[in-house]
Amino acid sequence: QVQLVESGGGLVQPGGSLRLSCVVSGSFFSIDVMGWYRQAPGKQRELVADVSSGGNTNYAESVKGRFTISRDNAKNTATLQMNNLKPEDTALYYCRAVARLNLMNTYAAWGQGTQVTVSS
Repeated sequence: QVQLVESGGGLVQPGGSLRLSCVVSGSFFSIDVMGWYRQAPGKQRELVADVSSGGNTNYAESVKGRFTISRDNAKNTATLQMNNLKPEDTALYYCRAVARLNLMNTYAAWGQGTQVTVSS
């Protein structure tokens, strides 16, 4: 089983910063991809950023230049540094990890979500 625990959400004013963290635990060989998604009320869940085990990153256009994703493979953690936050960044943010259970099988797990609210 693979578990994800997120932390770091909260209320921040426009232009402010927040840092989200995700820790993955459980029984697996390694983690292939770690990413952050978000879902605002009435909208579909969307990819914010992800990072491969090799460090290749991918960002939504709306967050490029403002958000930075990183990971620590030794600690099975991923971090999303969010700067210059805007009201439209308000959403429930979810961590997702694709864990490699063995050479043939992977398992995608989600965290419970952490709320980010950007408001003055």
